Amino acid sequence: MIYITGDTHGDAERLSASRLKKLKQGDTLIVCGDFGFIWDDSKREHKIIRQLGKRKYNICFIDGTHENFSLLNNYEVSAWKGGKVHKIYDNLYHLMRGQVYTIDDKKIFTMGGGESPDIEIRTEENEWSKEEIPTQDELLEGAQSLEKFDYKVDYIITHEPPTKIKGFLQLKDYDNLRVSALNAYFEELSNSCKFDKWFFGSLHMDKFISSTHVSVFKNIIDAQTCEKI
Repeated sequence: MIYITGDTHGDAERLSASRLKKLKQGDTLIVCGDFGFIWDDSKREHKIIRQLGKRKYNICFIDGTHENFSLLNNYEVSAWKGGKVHKIYDNLYHLMRGQVYTIDDKKIFTMGGGESPDIEIRTEENEWSKEEIPTQDELLEGAQSLEKFDYKVDYIITHEPPTKIKGFLQLKDYDNLRVSALNAYFEELSNSCKFDKWFFGSLHMDKFISSTHVSVFKNIIDAQTCEKI
């Protein structure tokens, strides 16, 4: 079984064993960005990482905008389920940008990253802001990965939503809506790809936008039925 949740921001309670008690051996939980447990390289952080990695199920995450990319990118790149990953510890994985994985016979496309709402006031010295936005090479790799599967996948997992979805959800604040090149890229994917569900987490809300687009935050949902566990 595949389960989805939203940004965890380093909150250990969000991934506590009691909250995930329904997950069985071999199941997979995917976090839609801003994982936050690879941040300060502290002893406490390493302890949490080991505890998460030792679970009987897989915990996977895509990157968001608030990550320590310097630490994250120090992990060795390896292959898992058909795509590139950073294996963090045992059953804990970072699903990299522009990949297609086969998990429980489901094809899953991932594209982490985004653009922070406060990017205009963040300095060039802030190393996390520099790498939060996917590069042209990563976007191209994503298109090439999808092409191998004739632009047909079961699930798309991103941090940011497509442009139209973002505009719909922020309709009351439409004049201040920030649309990035990544949102436009996702809008193109939304029009050109065939998929069953698209999950994203950046807007910090649990909401079914349509039969295909789902915003997730604190809920943990079954990817196939979208039911909360």
